[in-house]
Amino acid sequence: MLIIRPARQSDLGDLMDLSHAVGTGMTSMPANEGAWLEKLTRSEASFKTPAQGPQGEIYFMVLEDTKSQKAVGTTALYAGVGLKSPFYSYKISTLVSASSELETTRKLSVMLLVNDYTGATEIGSLYLSKQYRQPGIGQFLSRCRYLTLADFPDRFGDMVMAEMRGWQDKDGGSPFWTHLGEKFFGIAFESADKISSVKGTQIISDLMPKYPIYIDLLPEEAQEVIGKPHESSSPALRLLEKEGFSFNGYVDVFDGGPSVEVPTRNIKTLQASQVTKLGDAEEQDPAEDQSNLYMISNANIATYRMCLQPAKIDLDGTIKLTQETIEALRLTSGDQVRYVKFREKRP
Repeated sequence: MLIIRPARQSDLGDLMDLSHAVGTGMTSMPANEGAWLEKLTRSEASFKTPAQGPQGEIYFMVLEDTKSQKAVGTTALYAGVGLKSPFYSYKISTLVSASSELETTRKLSVMLLVNDYTGATEIGSLYLSKQYRQPGIGQFLSRCRYLTLADFPDRFGDMVMAEMRGWQDKDGGSPFWTHLGEKFFGIAFESADKISSVKGTQIISDLMPKYPIYIDLLPEEAQEVIGKPHESSSPALRLLEKEGFSFNGYVDVFDGGPSVEVPTRNIKTLQASQVTKLGDAEEQDPAEDQSNLYMISNANIATYRMCLQPAKIDLDGTIKLTQETIEALRLTSGDQVRYVKFREKRP
């Protein structure tokens, strides 16, 4: 069975393997043991700390194959971004200038360095091992975070956003970085990516220009990739759009990848989720295993677990799960659970 649970320091080896598989461009998963240990320590503390509103906590979770007991995927929520260290984005805006003598009005697109997402919840660090990329698993890993938002609303803010990896060529080069960031940093994209992921965003504050960047002055190949996601991020972006996320002109300062956002209350999975009590164990016909799937959480911060398994909703509203699922979620009869339909049985 596959379950999603909070990451712990004993996952370090598996997480380093996943980081090496990710490659460059995903700053939240650096192939650096020290950075991982710091993140895991913060995440463990976040799950144990009483809810006090978003204050920069990290809720990092892994997808575990209970058979091998290995972490084979990752997903995370970052509550209150920018509260402990600045969270930078470029905001695409329009400047209008006019000349009465020339009888002309000009509109120019510019990018401004902003901190507009300060206090928002960022979802990110989504990665799944290639051998586990089967129908529904990636979607579960992405959507499970919305159950977490629903389970613990006092831990998160009113806005949720996600940064998508920016477009890169077949050699891993970023035209956006080559023609903009590299001019100010003087280092390769991979180096800047690594430094920011390990040491934070101070280098952005130190070196990036605070005045507007006129997009029309950039080379065409750089202009074309502003707000364009990496090919590998396109499926994830489509899932986000189905949940209600939209692009509102914010892009990453390194690779120009799009940032998308949605008010927390408007997330489709969160709105559709329901809370009920666990009923008696259900004997499930193996042939029915994939026909009526639910995303299910135990809604307990102390033993947090989520899974994607078949279930039945009784007439009284209680949910019936197999004994294997009950044990995997660490539930007992009468416990409260949150669930949402994933794939209904077809007639």
